[in-house]
Amino acid sequence: MSMKPKIYMPTEEEDREINRGIEADPDTYVPNDEAFSKMSRRGRPKSETPKVQLTIRYDKAVIDAFKAGGPGWQTRMNEALKKAVTRKHT
Repeated sequence: MSMKPKIYMPTEEEDREINRGIEADPDTYVPNDEAFSKMSRRGRPKSETPKVQLTIRYDKAVIDAFKAGGPGWQTRMNEALKKAVTRKHT
């Protein structure tokens, strides 16, 4: 037996009634094409310096040490690696 909920589409009359209600609502905002295209974008804006996704293995002690600092451990780890690279190349 399917656990998916059944979708009930409104009849043409129900759809007209829904649209009349929308048109009568003073708080309804109908965006122009430009505004709508901006709303259609999904996700985060493109980064000027995108990160590279890869698979890598670290010692458990290294990961545990960064995770012990709580949320944001991956960002902190990235910052530590950037500092190490910067020190090495200066």
